[in-house]
Amino acid sequence: MDRIILHCDLNSFYASVELRSRPDLQNVPVAVCGDPTSRHGIILAKNEPAKKFGVQTAETIWQAKKKCPELVLLPPHHKLYRQVSKEVNTIYEQYTDLVEPFGIDESWLDVTHTLHLFGGDAKALADHLRQRMKQEMGLTLSVGVSFNKVFAKLGSDYRKPDATTVVSRENWQRLVWPLPVGALLYVGGAARKILAQFGVKTIGELAACKRDALETLMGKMGVQLHDYANGLDTDPVRSRYEPEMVKSVGNGTTFPKNLTTAEQVRGGVAVLADSVATRLRHSGLYAGGVQVTVRDPQFHDRSRQMQLSAPTHLIRELTAAAMDLTGQLWKPPAPVRALTVTAIHLVRSEDAYEQVDLFTAGAAPKKEKQEQLEAAMDRLRGKFGTDVISYGAARPEKEEDPLP
Repeated sequence: MDRIILHCDLNSFYASVELRSRPDLQNVPVAVCGDPTSRHGIILAKNEPAKKFGVQTAETIWQAKKKCPELVLLPPHHKLYRQVSKEVNTIYEQYTDLVEPFGIDESWLDVTHTLHLFGGDAKALADHLRQRMKQEMGLTLSVGVSFNKVFAKLGSDYRKPDATTVVSRENWQRLVWPLPVGALLYVGGAARKILAQFGVKTIGELAACKRDALETLMGKMGVQLHDYANGLDTDPVRSRYEPEMVKSVGNGTTFPKNLTTAEQVRGGVAVLADSVATRLRHSGLYAGGVQVTVRDPQFHDRSRQMQLSAPTHLIRELTAAAMDLTGQLWKPPAPVRALTVTAIHLVRSEDAYEQVDLFTAGAAPKKEKQEQLEAAMDRLRGKFGTDVISYGAARPEKEEDPLP
């Protein structure tokens, strides 16, 4: 029996929460932003009227104001957002105990074994949840309904705002395969650039690739993405109360051609660090350390790890640490066949914040700005299939195209 999974995505979450107490601003362009006095302050969220002016998440405030001079700027209230998120998930838990938050404004619900209690119609339940969210929370919701988590998320992204999309066994190829490959879960900017080098621009083209070729190109992540594109995701929805014994988050890849230059190796490290950082943020985890493994063409592995001065889940910091370790293990032009970057000594976000405050108080404003930027990147990747900032992940030129 197929599973029945909903993915619920609160529309323009930060802005929508702010506007609950400012009904006078409901129909005017509004954005939640960082420090408006700073030239480098960025847009964290915007409402629908602001979107019509082309205001984009993660662009600078001055760029947004240039597009929309009448844009109303509101400061963020992160404690409030976390509280509202908890309240929303409490509503979801009235329909199933399998509710898995994905960031602050998204959640998966597995209603396979409880749907019969609510009428037996998954789309009707999704529509009911959207109506209830408006009435009780003053928020709008987009819901995807499907037989796995990946397609349910694609469904919630398919139509916004305030819509339900069903991705079924009958229509999934028609709906999913024409979408840009960046719309697929965990395909960030770095992975998208790699796939584009081989002419893979849609999810359908990714699905048609040879599985072993993707594994050669991108490691385990390539196999996972191939499964996702072919509707083979089997990842369960986990209750937010279920303890997870995650000890590390890593990604590795074997390159189609040996890397021999510092630029090539940095590109490979950036791709892997990007993937690891994104997965950490989505899981609410921070890395207390980093480990790098370098494999030569004779399949000899050398590994080194380091403790970080403060826990992080930022691409920039993970890339820097991984490059430091790589520099200790490798010198050009020695050939590199494979690389693995792993986040170790993981801690939960609440524990990480305490350690960051204790050890890096002086760097807090700069770190907070980078946190906001990468959180904005995550929202863009999740909602639109593209990222605002990506690390230039250079890959070695291929002698032979491994993809069909």
